[in-house]
Amino acid sequence: MSVPLARIPSIELLRGFVAVGRRMSITLAAQDLFLTQSAVSRQIHGLESALGIKLFERAHRAIHFTPEGERLFLVADSAMQQLQDIVGALQASRAGPRPVTLTASISFVGLWLLPRLPSFQQQHPEVEVRLSANNNIVDLRQEGLDMAIRYCAADAMPAGARRLFGETVFPVAHPSLGIARLDAPELIARSVLLEFEGDTSPWWRWDAWLEMQGWAGVKPKGVIRFNLFDQMIHAAMAGQGIALGRSQFIRPMLSDGRLVRLATPRPGPSSNKLFCLLQREPAPPAETQALIDWIVAEAQLTDGQQDA
Repeated sequence: MSVPLARIPSIELLRGFVAVGRRMSITLAAQDLFLTQSAVSRQIHGLESALGIKLFERAHRAIHFTPEGERLFLVADSAMQQLQDIVGALQASRAGPRPVTLTASISFVGLWLLPRLPSFQQQHPEVEVRLSANNNIVDLRQEGLDMAIRYCAADAMPAGARRLFGETVFPVAHPSLGIARLDAPELIARSVLLEFEGDTSPWWRWDAWLEMQGWAGVKPKGVIRFNLFDQMIHAAMAGQGIALGRSQFIRPMLSDGRLVRLATPRPGPSSNKLFCLLQREPAPPAETQALIDWIVAEAQLTDGQQDA
């Protein structure tokens, strides 16, 4: 049973409700809407009064949907998102081409994408690219982004994502350290190890690598830990220690001698993770499709290169 259009609560009240529902916070919703907290609270109370039902349960520093509130939110959020999309599309058509927006991890942007991006700009000078380099998983539709590069296990790719390339991890160091092979535990004992703590997978942990060489318990001279992969690689290029490097990101450094691969007696842990591309729209504008096609082509080259 539907109601007459005149009895639908105002868009202002529904917009406030959706903003709070998306954030589950009146404070954050107020920031999104550029309103005061009291103004958003009044919108929620106004909607509850107009409908004659309670939409949120309020607890100490927390709010939760009532069953009726959750039911309304599922429909209102979808309708509001459609409005956001069409208003954005209409404004974009009037304003002309807009930047193509991409989000990816800091290391992907800094070590893989940026060195290659001038090639895309030469091929498509009419396309403006806007990059969001961060390690947070964001909702493409809500954030207004065109595509995202995700890092995940092969069996956990998001629906609709496209595989770009996997990863191969092995020890690397600057030539100034004078190490050509990592083939004896004595080398570990007199070396500083650089460890990436942004991922707890075994192929990023030195203790797992040493155990697979039969060197469990061998203590390095020192350990420097990093939460960002690119910082660790820059430290390795500065000769500060031995790092576990991702081949797909550091091939230029290996090619020009800024880093050397250190062979080990036995293989280390192998990765089951990959990088994939997730796009917001199944049929994006031509500018967005051009960037997608270019990234996929560059990724195929990366994936096809063999590691010595």
